[in-house]
Amino acid sequence: MLGAHMLEICESIASGKPRLEIFPLSIGGKADPVRLIFDTNTGPAIGASIVDMGQRFRLIANVVDVVPSDAPLPKLPVARALWLPRPNLKTAAAAWIYAGGAHHTSFSYAVTAEHLQDFADMAGIEFLLIDESTRLEDFRKELRWNDLYYHLAKGL
Repeated sequence: MLGAHMLEICESIASGKPRLEIFPLSIGGKADPVRLIFDTNTGPAIGASIVDMGQRFRLIANVVDVVPSDAPLPKLPVARALWLPRPNLKTAAAAWIYAGGAHHTSFSYAVTAEHLQDFADMAGIEFLLIDESTRLEDFRKELRWNDLYYHLAKGL
């Protein structure tokens, strides 16, 4: 999976010194934006998203392994990270979709799944983890059980 964005990226994840450049946007009829351009470090990381489920919030996290790209990406002048989702792309993508995962996510090398679980517990929100032990059959059951739990716990 390729994570890439123009500006809303913290340069602390860069593998080298980031560059700021202006490139044509060609959509939206707006001025050409300044872009932060860099590749990220490699290693284990986590991507996460909070989604509004109507009566509750859900925090979805996927443990990933960031890998170097096979070649330079000169036609993608943005901050970028190439990662392999755990347990694999097919399972992680399906679980993310079943959970209602958002398009925009957060990404960190420093925050762990345990940190996110602790935050979710403190905030009283649902937490779903996609990692090396995720099996779709079990994940789908967890979604059903969680739905029931949050309805009963909130008296809805």
